[in-house]
Amino acid sequence: MRLLRRHWRYSDEHHDIRQDIYVRVYESARCNGLPESTTAFVFTCARNLLVDRVRRAQAVSFESFADLADLPEQLESDFSPEQFASARQELRLLQLALNDLSPRCREIVVLRKIEGLSQKDIATQLGIAIGTVEKQITIGVRALAETLYAQGVEAATAWMQRMRRGREN
Repeated sequence: MRLLRRHWRYSDEHHDIRQDIYVRVYESARCNGLPESTTAFVFTCARNLLVDRVRRAQAVSFESFADLADLPEQLESDFSPEQFASARQELRLLQLALNDLSPRCREIVVLRKIEGLSQKDIATQLGIAIGTVEKQITIGVRALAETLYAQGVEAATAWMQRMRRGREN
């Protein structure tokens, strides 16, 4: 718990994280047996879990943008003219931001975020390492979020604010 208090600022999540650590340790011990140094193993599991949570928190969700295939139906039935205009402008900004990415990065982001392919499938299709796919997705999504944030797109604002708070701490 001291490690969690020192490295995770959201104290209301400490007990949940501790339970997740227990689960990871238990699952690993069940599959691989007990490690030689249990203390080091538990701390390594805790560190890895915290790293996973930070990575998840930094991921940009594209679910706030409308599914392009369903956009006309949604616009006709659900949106006011002002919302329609705003959504069209956000989609134009997203397209411009996508066009600003390098060709390889844009291709990978489109395959992952729009076409929904897994990172493994993208790596196989393009003949590159999964690590390269992950890095390009991170670079691309961050660039898209920064561009949309600079243009005042509300969906990107919350993410950018979380990123800035994370850098300050």
